[in-house]
Amino acid sequence: MRSLLLICIVGIGFLTTVLSLKICAFNVQSFGEAKANNKRVMGILTKIISRCDLSLIQEVRDSKGKAVPALLKNLNRFEKFNVYTHLESQRLGKNAYKEQYVYIYRKDVLQVQEQVYYHELKQVEFSESETFSREPFIIRIHSPTTFVKNFIIIGHHSCPRKAMNEMEELFEVFQVVRNKWKTENVMLLGDLNADCGYVTIKGLKKLRLRNDPKFLWLITDEQDTTVRDKTHCAYDRIIVHGKTLISGIVPGSAQPFNFKREFSLSEQEALEVSDHYPVEVDLNMNVQLFLVLKEDVLVLGAQLHAFETTAQIKFYSTNEEKTGSDCETKK
Repeated sequence: MRSLLLICIVGIGFLTTVLSLKICAFNVQSFGEAKANNKRVMGILTKIISRCDLSLIQEVRDSKGKAVPALLKNLNRFEKFNVYTHLESQRLGKNAYKEQYVYIYRKDVLQVQEQVYYHELKQVEFSESETFSREPFIIRIHSPTTFVKNFIIIGHHSCPRKAMNEMEELFEVFQVVRNKWKTENVMLLGDLNADCGYVTIKGLKKLRLRNDPKFLWLITDEQDTTVRDKTHCAYDRIIVHGKTLISGIVPGSAQPFNFKREFSLSEQEALEVSDHYPVEVDLNMNVQLFLVLKEDVLVLGAQLHAFETTAQIKFYSTNEEKTGSDCETKK
């Protein structure tokens, strides 16, 4: 009976872990060849990103196109049973300074059904007059194992000096996305520079994203997404909209991931990886799927217990027969 209980507990715990979906956003700070060639840094990045089912990687500066493939190779070597793939944006920026967004995700867990830039949704050309220095990179997700199966992710890295204007414009992005795909379930995430010298608490209160009670800010103003001990700023955010998506959030799962503490790094060692912590949130599993699989686990546990009991009966029966033969021999 003890073995049956153990099997069921372990099996159900495994299902809970596997069928939830972890979404992350990570500003890796000038991720390019230099970091890709640093084995220690790449090892830490691999461990960080392998925790996530989908990661929005920001500040990718990989002009030769070698760093991202190297990271994917490391991930697929590290996680043998989970095949990672990726989507990358064009190199974005209004001047010589360019960045890319990269979504890295497990293709065995979710599907990216569509990818689009904001200017394409508006059906206009991206021009110098646009509010964004780097326009948002938007994807439509299908996740069969979670409570919310279809939702939109708006990934964005704001320009620090234009953070307020860009965050206000993100409300317009949301409206365009909602109208295009006829859905309320939208997640905005990334390094929004939404704190400290770039956006004040007073400024935040003026934002439509903040004033509208239908938006839930999962990373709060009190949290710290920066690596340096001398700073305490919630630059990186996860904001969600839509009753189904919000009800599918695992309570307490939204937080920065302090990899400095997790991997016992000095501040300098952590800064070699990034000056930001990734932010993350978990989505609950599909309850009906969980109940079906839970029943399968319980049935399997019962079958194993029955097998164990039968084996024990046969064992004792065989021993009794052997004992009887010995007694008859002695006579």
